Amino acid sequence: MGASEETYVQGIRANLGQFVHQVIQVFLVGLLIGMERNILPSMATRNFGVAENSFLFLLTFVLGFGLVKGALNFVAGTLADRIGRKPVLLMGWLVALPIPFVLLFARNWWWVVFANMLLGINQGFAWSMTVTSKVDITRTHQRGAATGINETAGYLAVGVAGVATGYLASRFGSRETLFGFGLAVILSGLTLAIFRIRETLPWARAEHARIQDNPSSLKMEQPLGVSPQPGAGEIFRLVSFGDPTFRALSQAGVANKIADTLVWALFPVFFSRHHLGMIVTGWVTGTYAMVWGGSQLWTGTLSDQIGRKPAIVSGLWVLAAGIAGVALSSSLVPWIAWAAVMGMGMALLYPTLIASVADRASPAWRGKALGTYRYWRDTGYAIGAFLLGLVAQETHHILTAFWTTVLILVVSGGWVLFGAYETLPHLENIKSRKITERN
Repeated sequence: MGASEETYVQGIRANLGQFVHQVIQVFLVGLLIGMERNILPSMATRNFGVAENSFLFLLTFVLGFGLVKGALNFVAGTLADRIGRKPVLLMGWLVALPIPFVLLFARNWWWVVFANMLLGINQGFAWSMTVTSKVDITRTHQRGAATGINETAGYLAVGVAGVATGYLASRFGSRETLFGFGLAVILSGLTLAIFRIRETLPWARAEHARIQDNPSSLKMEQPLGVSPQPGAGEIFRLVSFGDPTFRALSQAGVANKIADTLVWALFPVFFSRHHLGMIVTGWVTGTYAMVWGGSQLWTGTLSDQIGRKPAIVSGLWVLAAGIAGVALSSSLVPWIAWAAVMGMGMALLYPTLIASVADRASPAWRGKALGTYRYWRDTGYAIGAFLLGLVAQETHHILTAFWTTVLILVVSGGWVLFGAYETLPHLENIKSRKITERN
């Protein structure tokens, strides 16, 4: 065993302290995006003069976020393979510093759009690095669990922030809440990242060296035709279009973010038209996010046991069923119940898609592959904002956006079912690997 293998041992238990610090980081990143989900859409008409049925204009704040976050996910993956994970994480927190000030002094909706573009950079850099770092320091059969824990922390924070800021805004005001809450989160994240986070790129390089020494240790059949040291452009083409499985996973990522756009931007409008206040709306959307977050503790591990494909397909279809349930309901209790169903669908598919991309990617270009997948996934925010805003505005009916989303999710699940291979190495190989590692 070489020195690098002795120094950079993979596994959650072997790297528990660093793993926990990465969980704290993604929780803080989730708080920052979660603080907006209840407050901003409800402020659009009252504070910024957005016309009541101007759905496309309303969704520009999500569109700007999605375009920036999608692009920065790809940039983050490439930078992370070149300069390391920690510098990219720090850049994510630094660029977030102006956000609370922009929201506090915003004079019109375009200020909000600009703040959300900065938020997109923060999310693209900071959240991406928490995922990549956890994958670096964990073993193959732990990736589903690791990504599940990561997304659990992040989306629990989204839900918690949605509920908490609803209460805070009702007491202190919307702008003041966004400013104080946001600044506290950003400063906490930046400080902890500087003093507590370690660079994990050496773990990925050590894993790559082990595979080079023993190619048979990589159980998953890799995509054909990839050069020994592929550049960012080559991996972008491969993950986006070249490999059928990567292609199916990328479109599933787009579909689930179209659904999340519906929740972020149009659920608050939908519920306000049913005379639900900000606090109650926060509980509905918060239920969705907290079930999504909390359930990933076991859904990520489940995909390590039953495979990635069943979890992804069932997740897309359960999410579609939940949205349909919300559209067909007309009172609070069913809305909360169906929001929980939606959260369960997201929990099944979300960490599993990340783990599946990581399964199929070589450690040498894992950052680029994850960055490309996350580019398409989070560009889904922009696609969803434009598509759903246009559909709702042209039909003059917000429920049209709900049923459009349901259709997209059903088709997406079929694409993965018939167009993707199972990426998890055979369970017998996983079992034998676990026995070997224990010995």
